[in-house]
Amino acid sequence: MPSLVAARTSWAPGAASWARKAGIHWSSKKNAGEQVRRALFALAAEYTTIAARSCIDVRRLNRAQSYLHESTTYAGLSQDGPTAMRVWVNQSMVAYQRKNWPDALAAARAAQASSAARRDPFFGSLGRVRVALSYAAMGDQRSALRFPGAAQEALSKAPEELRPRWTAFYGPAELDHLAATVHGRSRPEEAEAMAHRALPKIPSAFRRNRALATAQLALAQLRQEEIEQATTTAGEIFAIMDGTPLPGRMRTLIGDFHRELFVLAPTAIYTQEWSDRTRTEWSRA
Repeated sequence: MPSLVAARTSWAPGAASWARKAGIHWSSKKNAGEQVRRALFALAAEYTTIAARSCIDVRRLNRAQSYLHESTTYAGLSQDGPTAMRVWVNQSMVAYQRKNWPDALAAARAAQASSAARRDPFFGSLGRVRVALSYAAMGDQRSALRFPGAAQEALSKAPEELRPRWTAFYGPAELDHLAATVHGRSRPEEAEAMAHRALPKIPSAFRRNRALATAQLALAQLRQEEIEQATTTAGEIFAIMDGTPLPGRMRTLIGDFHRELFVLAPTAIYTQEWSDRTRTEWSRA
């Protein structure tokens, strides 16, 4: 894993340094067009956000946060709505993974209130579902459940148009997957239904998304005490990700499943079989 991390993030400090120097240089250029400067700041925001995402995947959350602080500055200078939206979504994601729920909610609300979300229902939907995830994590299920339906409605109104490439992950399938996460603990039956609805719609190329949705399905089944089915479903994660290192976020979900399984049924044969399977798979990763 360290070599993979180095390969994915070694360029990032250089890119960030270049962006900082370029920012100083641009500010001194009287003849540089405002549109060009904004485009360059948007590019700097994109580079640092990509670096942050690489750090998120391997659970280097402090480093990811550092990159996102830079991205926030560049996005603001770019005055580009979708770029700012991307940064706020990632800010919320990092805070969520650090279990800093108030910051996750604040960033999600900033995404929901962004100019991109106001202009385009697609981004409005994405902002709403991030707010729902934050409320659910805080244990405020009543507030959380106000948003998935609104996110669905907004997405249904989003026009078919060209959007930045980073938005490709989000659509009806991902919304159903995230809604399964929102319903998670308080309504596992609904979470299972949403995960089942999401999986057939996730493109085959999005293996990570499929594996994450499968993990949510396994957790929903486990929380309904369907031990055999849950462990079978969880085992599918390794088949989906075969040949690909498991990102830190996925390892965290598998760890949650593992702990809940041993609390619920520590002596069940399916628990032992799952433990043997994970030991084997972890040794390969």
